[in-house]
Amino acid sequence: MALNPNKNLKLYYSIREVAEMFGVNESTLRYWEQEFPFLHPKNSRYSKVRQYQEKDINQIRLIHNLVKVRGFKLAAAKKIISSNRNGANRKAEVLTKLIDICNELQSLRRQMDYL
Repeated sequence: MALNPNKNLKLYYSIREVAEMFGVNESTLRYWEQEFPFLHPKNSRYSKVRQYQEKDINQIRLIHNLVKVRGFKLAAAKKIISSNRNGANRKAEVLTKLIDICNELQSLRRQMDYL
């Protein structure tokens, strides 16, 4: 079986890594854990260090999209998630894909300008 280079091999991420992914402070992630009960990363048994899995990162992506990108207050974000979670997830996925496409197009444009 061939190695899939697109597959993410890392199972757990530290709070610092996740904070850097989304451009927020670690304290913001801790606060979101208190405000959104469905967001609960695994804690290591002995040191109580947060370990975020891919499912946690997807939840953070949804919250980040609503609060930081679209500008909703936390109460509004909670309401949207509780009333229409699937719709909110789909919108976050679409937005993420559009941002990736935009970045790729900008990269291609820079390459074309270089030629």
